[in-house]
Amino acid sequence: MKHNIYKSVMAITVLMAMTQSSFAQKTMKLTLDEAVKLALQNSKQMKLSNARVDEAIANYHDMWNNHLPDVKVSGAYLRINNPTVDLKVKLGGSSSDTAKSSSSAIKVNQAAYGMANASLPLFSGLRIKYGVESAKYLEEASKLDADNDKEGVMFNAIDAYVNLFKAAKAVSIVEDNLKQQQQRVTDFSNLEKNGLLARNDLLKAQLQQANIELSLLEAKNNLRINNVNMNLLLGLPEDTELIPDNAGMAIPDNVGSVISYEQAALQNRKDIASLTWKEKAANSSIKSIKGEYYPGIALTGGYVAADIPNLLTVTNALNVGIGLQYNLGAIWKTGAKVAQAQARLHEVTAMQDMLTDQVRLQINQAYENYLLSMKKIEVYARAVGQSAENYRITKNKYDNSLVTTTDLLEADVAQLQAQLNFTLSQAESFVAYKKLQLAAGSLNETPKK
Repeated sequence: MKHNIYKSVMAITVLMAMTQSSFAQKTMKLTLDEAVKLALQNSKQMKLSNARVDEAIANYHDMWNNHLPDVKVSGAYLRINNPTVDLKVKLGGSSSDTAKSSSSAIKVNQAAYGMANASLPLFSGLRIKYGVESAKYLEEASKLDADNDKEGVMFNAIDAYVNLFKAAKAVSIVEDNLKQQQQRVTDFSNLEKNGLLARNDLLKAQLQQANIELSLLEAKNNLRINNVNMNLLLGLPEDTELIPDNAGMAIPDNVGSVISYEQAALQNRKDIASLTWKEKAANSSIKSIKGEYYPGIALTGGYVAADIPNLLTVTNALNVGIGLQYNLGAIWKTGAKVAQAQARLHEVTAMQDMLTDQVRLQINQAYENYLLSMKKIEVYARAVGQSAENYRITKNKYDNSLVTTTDLLEADVAQLQAQLNFTLSQAESFVAYKKLQLAAGSLNETPKK
């Protein structure tokens, strides 16, 4: 009996262990490069951009297919309800009575025919040529738009990764400080029990510990939110615990001048290059529409076969020739289409000018923000040393009863805040540098050390 109970307990224990392991959270170490690669692989924005590129490629092929001949085949089988047939040609006799009697004897109750027509364009007023050219330019523009979206996805992945890193660092720093607070409360409790410390000072230490615990809860909550956001961005399960590091957060010592970044942006920005191709496409579209003023010439050919029992059979009816088509309405209708196309060209030109101004502004903003972030690092680095020295002096004074417990706790809080500011400013400077690269269209470049 005891043996059966022992087996049951063991089975339940194993089952619980398996259940807990199945629900255990997966932990994954993640580098910055891995995050960017996963973001590009699973980005919904990239899937949408690639679909637009595929659409532009298909549109180009569709326009190019206008060079190919059109071939149409049609046929029909008809049942006829005994029509009156009055032939106007003689069937062999000389008198009209003979023709009438012969035609009245003809019984037609069905008919069948088939036709095939082919047309190969020889000249279409250059509509086909410039239509294909415009589609090709738009294809190139769509590829550049996709590259521009790619850089946006890369920057979003970098920004999310840095936010995750900052949240993890904040949790780590606050946890270390909480341990110090807990130890201080323990020491103060012992002193208070022995009558060497006022209870009010112990309560102050306990209150600061509670505040640090609240800060830790907020930091952990922020870490969980950033973790979920990163998982969604990378296409990972939401409960995956990501462990980031700062191995890929390198910043060059010299970033160059703002002028160099403006020049690089005008050369490298994919959205600027895309508008250039769209301008070419608009020009080609105008030429294509103007082609409607000219006639179309095509090589044509066809075949006809028909069979009407008791009356007519047609076979080997081949035809070939040159066809000319001209829409006289194009004389007064095409002008409006040309005006629309020219307006689209002016719109693209205006967008180019606006984008150039926006790029210059973005470069200057990103450059100034980067310089500001670097200066913040210098200030916060000094603040870390100053706060550490301030805490050391305050602690010595407190041990010698020269300052109050409040002074000691305030010095400790200042030291914690300085450590947080310095750690987070380093990560923020990396994001500022990447944003500067994004504005210059050089996000893929490796920073020079």
